Order: sequence, then structure tokens, then C-alpha cells
Amino acid sequence: MTDPLHKDLLELAQQAAHRAGALLRDGRPADLAVAATKSSPIDVVTEMDIAAEKLITGLIAERRPDDGVLGEEGAATEGTSGVRWVIDPLDGTVNYLYGLPTWAVSIAAEQDGETVVGVVTAPMRGETFHAVRGRGAWATGAWDGERRLACRPAPPLDQALVSTGFNYVADVRAHQADVAQRLIPLLRDIRRGGSAAVDLCDVAAGRLDGYYERGLHPWDLAAGDLIAREAGALTGGRPGERPSGDLAVAGTPGVFEPLQRLLEDFGAWHD
Repeated sequence: MTDPLHKDLLELAQQAAHRAGALLRDGRPADLAVAATKSSPIDVVTEMDIAAEKLITGLIAERRPDDGVLGEEGAATEGTSGVRWVIDPLDGTVNYLYGLPTWAVSIAAEQDGETVVGVVTAPMRGETFHAVRGRGAWATGAWDGERRLACRPAPPLDQALVSTGFNYVADVRAHQADVAQRLIPLLRDIRRGGSAAVDLCDVAAGRLDGYYERGLHPWDLAAGDLIAREAGALTGGRPGERPSGDLAVAGTPGVFEPLQRLLEDFGAWHD
């Protein structure tokens, strides 16, 4: 049976994610990518991002005023309850700017430093993923009811489909491109989705065999990492480490370790 606290945290995360997702979906100007309604299209995205975070943190403060919060757009409170929310109100901002569907709202709840609840909703894909620690990972979408998620059976590495992302700092991006160039001949192929949260959920759903990225923040990872692990995937950073800004890796058992070793050999974490 799910811990009553975890059940409450899940329900609050789902409600906040769906409200924020609807705000972002319905509030996005149709011509955002080609005609600025403010000083620039980026300003509009930033305003939507901040509005979504305020909606989420406002709902949390109303329901659970003693909880801590860490948000991408600057929300940071310590809290006294032992629970901290880690929030990315809009993961995949460039996709959002261009009208591509792969963007998401990501909300995780930590209890005493461990992630216990994760929710990722991708409104334009019509999908929401969620997990409670020890209770599996689940999704709703273009099917009836909730579907329990399970990562794919591990293929040989040369048949693995792996996703990644690239930094916006030019020299970091150049190094990441070099790593990807070395990896591609060793894999089935590489994808670049544009949202870390969605990529991690796609590993959980069996749509990808693996995922890696450098330069992520806690709010990029927290919910998706739990969802992937609860679906049977392995996650980590450099060998023996947890996912971090240096490196985050997720994959089906059998793909995770060889992928992680290659990334270490190729110096994927280097500055």
C-alpha cells in the first residue's frame, strides 16, 4: 500500500503539473516563433515559464506551506517538513518556442533528500507519466486508463537507440558533438528530443534504450529519473556516481553499463 503522505504528494504534483501544462498550452501565442508579442519571442517564453512556476509554487504553498521548493525559475525555500519540491515548469523551452510538441512540466517531491514522487506531463503529446518510489511507473495517454511502464528488454549495444541533448555554450556543445560522433557508429542511432524529462520517460516507456546528457540541473532530472528507475531502467552519472550536472545516464539493464563505460572512455563529462 502506498504511504498516505506519498499518495498526497502524488495527487498534488499531478494537479499542479496539469494546471501548469494547460496554462502553457493554452497561453502560447500561435505565432510565437515568427512574430514577437513582447520585446522578443524569448521574453514571451520566459514569461510563460515564470507564470507556470508561480502557479505550481502557489498551489504547493497553499496546500503544504511548510515544504521546501527548488525551481528552475528561482523559487528556493528551505521548508521545515522534510519534503522538498523540485520543479521544472517548462522543460524543452526551444521546442516550446518553435511549436514542437516535446516539452513538459516536471515536478518531483523529495522526502529527507530522496525522491519519492515524480510527475512529468507533456501536454502536446497528451501524456502524463508518474511514479511513487517502490510502486512502479505509470502513464496516461491515448489509451484507456493508466498503463504500467516497463523499459525495453536490452538489445546488443549496436542495436540500441539512444537519446541525448546538447548544451547552449558553444565549446561545450562542440565537445558533446565529438562524443556523439564517436558513439553513433557503435549504436543503432542517436536521437535528440529536446527535453530531458521526456527522454527519461521515453526510456521508461520502452521508446528508447538509453539516454545521456551533460550539464543538467536537479530540476531537469528529479522526476524523470525516478520514473525511469521505477520502470526498471538503471540510472547514474559517472561510474559509481549518481546522476549529476557532470553526466546523467539512463538505460535498460544491459545497455546502461556499456553506454556508461563508453561515455567515460570518451570523456563525456569533461569541461
